[in-house]
Amino acid sequence: MTTLSAHSLTKYQFKRALRPFSFGVALTTCLIGITAAWQQGLLIPLNAVLVLVGGLLLQAGVNLINDYSDIAELGDSAQVKASVIAIRRNFRIGMLCFLLATPLGLYLVFDRSIALLGLFLVGLVGALGYTLRPLNYKDRGLAVLLVFWLMGVFMVAGSYVAVGGTLNTQILAQSVPISLLVSLLLLSNELRDYESDREQGLKTLTVRGGYERSRRLYLSLLLLTPLSTLLLWGLKMIPAPWPLLAALPFMLMPLRYLNRPAEERRPLPPATGRLVMIFGLLFCVTIG
Repeated sequence: MTTLSAHSLTKYQFKRALRPFSFGVALTTCLIGITAAWQQGLLIPLNAVLVLVGGLLLQAGVNLINDYSDIAELGDSAQVKASVIAIRRNFRIGMLCFLLATPLGLYLVFDRSIALLGLFLVGLVGALGYTLRPLNYKDRGLAVLLVFWLMGVFMVAGSYVAVGGTLNTQILAQSVPISLLVSLLLLSNELRDYESDREQGLKTLTVRGGYERSRRLYLSLLLLTPLSTLLLWGLKMIPAPWPLLAALPFMLMPLRYLNRPAEERRPLPPATGRLVMIFGLLFCVTIG
């Protein structure tokens, strides 16, 4: 087995595996759906609370099972034994999060629409398939694409329906800007871990395509976010997006880390996570 860096072995500690900076994804995607329903006078308050709690549990679960496939690459030497134990512990806690979210989801299905069951099942399979075989779409280089749908579009649209709305093209369109940022956050993780993932033989999109291509993809997704927002405004699907101007400084902050060496790139995901949170909250203000 290749000797792993200290960073590679400590990334499985519970707090790091939980990735608190990413909780803005669940919070903002759910809030956008909730805000859209509220703005239309459709909001069911209890369902909104359940959606937020369930969304945060799902985000925690996805984060904690994220590293499970790494076990096969780490091997069983004494050097990595503690990391394997940590990965398995995190996996169990992640599965508990999914278990706790299940009754909340079932309540929303029976209260609102059986159609939500299909959406929840697709989301659950997608969450479990992130690193678990035979899907393991993280190792297939598909994570950046699939989280756009699973943790972006589906979360916004599902939240909207669960709290009182009916699925329509407007809410799907309104989900696009934040979904682009969800993919951006996942890509920031891959960029940060590029060297360690390559060292462990993981085949993420960034490892497959190389750091420079993924850096350009990061910049493209970042640019597409305001462009898609302006398009929504032009199509009269959202009001004037002036509140979102306050997010511009947060769009620039992550750029300072993109061209740095590996050991100086660790702030990239937290900086991107702050962007997701700020943009998402301001988007709620815009449509509210």
